[in-house]
Amino acid sequence: MLGIQIIAFIFSFCGLAATIAATASNEWKVTSRASSVITATWVFQGLWMNCAGNALGAFHCRPHLTIFKVEGYIQACRGLMISAVCLGFFGSIFGLVGMKCTKIGGSDKNKARIACLAGLIFILCGLCSMTGCSLYAHRITSEFFDPSFVAQKYELGAALFIGWAGASLCIIGGSIFCFSIAENSKSPRRAYAYNGAASVMSSRTKIHNSVPDQTSPKHFDKNAYV
Repeated sequence: MLGIQIIAFIFSFCGLAATIAATASNEWKVTSRASSVITATWVFQGLWMNCAGNALGAFHCRPHLTIFKVEGYIQACRGLMISAVCLGFFGSIFGLVGMKCTKIGGSDKNKARIACLAGLIFILCGLCSMTGCSLYAHRITSEFFDPSFVAQKYELGAALFIGWAGASLCIIGGSIFCFSIAENSKSPRRAYAYNGAASVMSSRTKIHNSVPDQTSPKHFDKNAYV
């Protein structure tokens, strides 16, 4: 069971690290390199900044100055990714407490419950990250394949794939944490021999020995026959 929990924690922690990297990345959507051959410049955007680069390796990033001018889907993705990071942080703490190799958390039964709670938190973390990345990707693909959309079209950036991978790892690790509680619930049962007949016989013997014999032996004298 300890090995299963270690594997689950590694999966979940790697998923959390990937989620943090995807949240902080600026490559959520990028312009196509093939369409930028003539100008030799390309643009990539993230949840927090808009960046531009050229073939010489020069980059310039400009953060979103105000939240009120940011589009609604970007704000929704921000909230989902921040929620995923916070849930992953608390899930890591509960996961460490619930592991059998740590000295805190109380009895094995309590530690199993804490590990199951950590698994549920990691699953929620993965679902939030998966929803945020999928929402952003849906907006990119809908604009890319829309013939009436005349503005600059973008493609899926590397941060989306990192976010999807991290979400999958969190869901897998959380599921392993939840299933690990089943191993702890299997406790060995004690075997008791049935001694019912022997106990009944012994009780009857005790009762028979405890009752005094009321029929005392009679002694006849020879004058009794006279």
